[in-house]
Amino acid sequence: MFNILKSYLGMGTMLGVDIGTAAIKIVEIKKTSTLPKLLNYGILKSNTHLDRPNSAIQSSALKIVEKETADLLKILIKEANFQSREAIASIPVFSAFITLLEMPQMPEADIAKAMAFQIKQHIPLPISEVAIDWLKVGDKETDEGLKQQILLISIPNEIIQRYRNIFKLAGLKLKALEIESLSLARALVGNDPTPTLLVDIGALSTNIAVIDQGFVKLNVFSDIGGASLTMAIANGLGINIKRAEELKKQKGLKAGPAEYELSTLPLPYLDAIIGETIRAKNKFEREQDKKIEKILLAGGGANLTGIEEYFSKQMGPSVSMGNALSGLSLSPETRILEKQLGAELAIAAGLAIKEL
Repeated sequence: MFNILKSYLGMGTMLGVDIGTAAIKIVEIKKTSTLPKLLNYGILKSNTHLDRPNSAIQSSALKIVEKETADLLKILIKEANFQSREAIASIPVFSAFITLLEMPQMPEADIAKAMAFQIKQHIPLPISEVAIDWLKVGDKETDEGLKQQILLISIPNEIIQRYRNIFKLAGLKLKALEIESLSLARALVGNDPTPTLLVDIGALSTNIAVIDQGFVKLNVFSDIGGASLTMAIANGLGINIKRAEELKKQKGLKAGPAEYELSTLPLPYLDAIIGETIRAKNKFEREQDKKIEKILLAGGGANLTGIEEYFSKQMGPSVSMGNALSGLSLSPETRILEKQLGAELAIAAGLAIKEL
């Protein structure tokens, strides 16, 4: 899918590049005096992972194929006619280590010293092999007094170098890398303080994050994604993958009585995703003594008709499809596709607006 929006490109433009397990999504956004403006977007999908799982662009085995991914990036950049060459890219949750720490209140100057000890206790790899960052994400009243909450993130240096190689081969200037949950939170939640659960269903995995006061407070992932839903339909009905994907989008869980089998085939896998989501919800509510007030779905794997209603029935809080484009200036042509694209381009949009 490509969209070419002809518009003047001056200073202050950025590419947000979301390299998923089976698709690459790019948005090009320009800073303006009002809302950031969406100049262009492109989505390049591959269905080969459905027949050959090892052909995925990347997997939870922490592998991303450099040359092939760079070649796909170059194809997308050329076909969609992106003008900017500066990019921010996402790192999937399964390629990073993320944990929420609670520490006593202390001056900023002392946090770094305290973190040196915490890092050794919580990072499973030698310090020399990872890049480490942290940010304060709030405070919590405990029996021991007011504690500050610190989100600790580490990414293997090997993964970072692979991304640098990919973007260099693709002719892009990689300005920054960011954990995809942070991009999702920026695009879908923003400054809304409401405790929100984000469920980003990709092709081969699902990223589940809890956002509170605009910050990530909990992050887990499941090895089940949209491809499992599609394969269940294809195998159950004896049809090809392409037709199964079409039926998932068109009828999904809302298939009529005559197509009862179609509406039930994906449920075991969807229930598994919901089970992980419920566990994340319960963990956050138990540890933070707060209630999740809303749930937002995102990702290309969430394109199952009826999924919002089914999620809501199983989980209780309000469930809706996230829309990362609602806060952007859009052309009339793109506005028509806003509902379709808002959830799928969430990570890419969140990346592009990071520096704008």
